Amino acid sequence: MARRTIEERLAHLEAQKKSLQARRGKQERTRDTRRKVLLGALVLQRLEAGHDPAFTKRLADWLRRELPPFLTRDADRALFADLIGSTAEPQSTDDPAGQTEADGSEARPQDAA
Repeated sequence: MARRTIEERLAHLEAQKKSLQARRGKQERTRDTRRKVLLGALVLQRLEAGHDPAFTKRLADWLRRELPPFLTRDADRALFADLIGSTAEPQSTDDPAGQTEADGSEARPQDAA
């Protein structure tokens, strides 16, 4: 068998490195997804079980306050409609009335079509 050149061996090692990095990235994404699913399952279980009504109310209030600005897509808001209420208007955390944009200009109302 012919001996490979140093450049060929380096190229082969570089390809192996990229393959291993891709595998590591996939494992990290899988782990991150699993953590999110488990954390979400815990939160939902606490909301549904309601063993501690005061905690359940605080948790539900917190979710109603924090989820709307976090959820940027209408499809995501629809998934949590039972927790956050109406999905008709996105809520802004900058201005309670939702009238001022970050640059100081007034927000234009959305046209209902």
